[in-house]
Amino acid sequence: MDIIQEYIANIGWEEIILTCAKLLFIMLLAWGAMGVIRHFLQRLEKRLLRDSRREGEPPSESVKRVETITRLVRQAVYILLWVTVGMIILREVGVDIAPILASAGILGLAVGFGAQNLVRDVIAGFFIILENQVRVSDVAIINGTGGLVERINFRTLVLRDLGGVVHVFPNGTINTLSNLTREWSAYVFDIGVAYKEDTDRVIDIMKEVGTEMKADDYFGPLMIEEPEVFGVDKFDSSAVIIKGRIKTQPIRQWEVGRQYLRRVKQAFDTQGIEIPFPHQTIYFGAKSKPFEVELLEKIKGRAAGAPDN
Repeated sequence: MDIIQEYIANIGWEEIILTCAKLLFIMLLAWGAMGVIRHFLQRLEKRLLRDSRREGEPPSESVKRVETITRLVRQAVYILLWVTVGMIILREVGVDIAPILASAGILGLAVGFGAQNLVRDVIAGFFIILENQVRVSDVAIINGTGGLVERINFRTLVLRDLGGVVHVFPNGTINTLSNLTREWSAYVFDIGVAYKEDTDRVIDIMKEVGTEMKADDYFGPLMIEEPEVFGVDKFDSSAVIIKGRIKTQPIRQWEVGRQYLRRVKQAFDTQGIEIPFPHQTIYFGAKSKPFEVELLEKIKGRAAGAPDN
């Protein structure tokens, strides 16, 4: 009992109270920092949503993308904040944190060397989502492979091509990314007609077909404007090529383009416009006589004293 009383008497209550006050102050600062971070992230989320609406991104996709970004940032900032607070608390209670920091540095270095590809993929995926380079259901060409984007993760991007093959790209290995359906799409066409045709008349017919399609109840809303017919683009081996473009709603360019080509073919048939096809003429040379006939003629020539050919 005397030992316990002596121990209690030797306790530095002033130091304990001061340390507890410091710890309480540190915790209050941490909770205050969390409130500031939460407020900042809410403003960031609203701003990103506003920018997405201004760019015409579907609300469901924009909300999912922005929530993913803010959740990742929130988790990273909270972990950094509470690790820092924990180190400060350990130092205040008398724990030497130098070995802990050294061990953490060595561990971080080892993990960095071992998982550098993973870190690269995650960072690249974060910026792909943050910059809204591509969205789910977009059609994109990634590293030369085209297809429909099915999933966008922080480490990988999943693409399915027209044949149904699924391609998985680590985000850090994406060198080229071409989005074919961002904001609007376009169908570029090259139509060949015979050299004998009047190109001005052909262009007028193509423009009339485009005007009719723009007035169509189904295809009209899919088209942003009437087709642009640029004019004669080049002289091909068997046709005069006329180039043009149709601007459509995202991912609708192929449907509109196929219908436009179908109607142009029907209009050309009605107006008697010839669409040539590549053809070749094969020449086999002069017809030669059979070998036996040539040999017999030479023998008869020698017998008659005629000179050899």
